[in-house]
Amino acid sequence: MIRMKKLMQRLLMQYKEPIVYIICGVLTTVVNYAIYFACTKIFSIHYLVSNVIAWIFSVIFAYLVNKVFVFASLDWSRRTLLKEIWQFVAARVFSGAAETLMLLVLVDMMGYSDSIIKIIAGIFVIIVNYLFSKWVIFKKA
Repeated sequence: MIRMKKLMQRLLMQYKEPIVYIICGVLTTVVNYAIYFACTKIFSIHYLVSNVIAWIFSVIFAYLVNKVFVFASLDWSRRTLLKEIWQFVAARVFSGAAETLMLLVLVDMMGYSDSIIKIIAGIFVIIVNYLFSKWVIFKKA
């Protein structure tokens, strides 16, 4: 039992960053989906407009949790903030555009359910965003 506990602790320390990223990614996805589904189902806003609204709120949330909790980028100087925010938003524009394009093609052109495609596209977005954040935006010097 003690060996198992030590093994678990070692694994958690070794993979802390991806584990925390997954947790923050799930929370970001919850923010994104909650806003998206509120816009589409409660306020009857077109799904593409709803996707953009959800994207804006989730990018703000994601930047903050990634900066502080995932990549521990605690430099709050103006220069660092401007660089990180610009790169973060640019990466999210890319992944957000890819997600929106997936919705447009798979929902409008192919007739799939927007709810299902939104979930599938979300998985793609999480992976792409992690890679951009780790290798470009919050890269350790």
